[in-house]
Amino acid sequence: MTEAREPAGPHARRTPGTPCWVSLMVHGLATTEEFYGELFGWEFRPGPQQLGPYVRALLDGDEVAGIGQLPPDRRLPIAWTPYLASDDVDRTADQVRLCGGTVAVGPLDAGDAGRMALASDPCGAVFGIWQTAAHLGTAVTGLPGTPAWDELLTFETESVAKFYSTVFGYEEEPVVSADIDYVTLRLDGRHVAGIHGVGQAVPRERGPHWMTYFEVADTDETLDRVAVLGGQVLKPARDSAHGRVGTVADREGAVFSVVQSPH
Repeated sequence: MTEAREPAGPHARRTPGTPCWVSLMVHGLATTEEFYGELFGWEFRPGPQQLGPYVRALLDGDEVAGIGQLPPDRRLPIAWTPYLASDDVDRTADQVRLCGGTVAVGPLDAGDAGRMALASDPCGAVFGIWQTAAHLGTAVTGLPGTPAWDELLTFETESVAKFYSTVFGYEEEPVVSADIDYVTLRLDGRHVAGIHGVGQAVPRERGPHWMTYFEVADTDETLDRVAVLGGQVLKPARDSAHGRVGTVADREGAVFSVVQSPH
């Protein structure tokens, strides 16, 4: 994890490869809205319905994330999924396949909002691809309740980093250390995401996966609130070079981290 995302705004168009949106598919949409509304102060309004019921989460009127409802017969993992910006989803999806990844959904139009696909890298970590039209993605960052960082937890960084760099044009910045296997992905000199190789510490039940970090005003207080709201604290609050972080799961088991940035 490192500094901040690309500045967001109502007219900001993201550089291809930039994390631009984060979305969650759940079984209980109403109870999930209640959980995140209480936790982050989000409000909700309907979004594109191509894949079923879907809402956009708003913070003071600005769109920050999406939550959709899975069909009752689908037993997919409940997980936050980052979307990476693309100028041409169809071309990016072709590149994913050529580089050993899989395209599971799409490319398809999401109404007039844009065009999207859901894909996975060669190790199975799921991510989205978003080609903007009317919907530009997360409209505000840097405030409590907004996405702050996306980090891939996987077995090792070298081959996976090559996949993402080939598909999205990232520059790789490895951490030079015998103790940690970590690569920061950069675009135009900005840090946009990270890849953390953790070997066999990858959770067996989840496999390699992307982790979304949300900004909060007080990590310890947020973790207490998660427990009160029926979620679970998976990793207690701890200080890091980038602020105070903790990892939690919501009521349906979707795992995410929170970070209180140092001031």
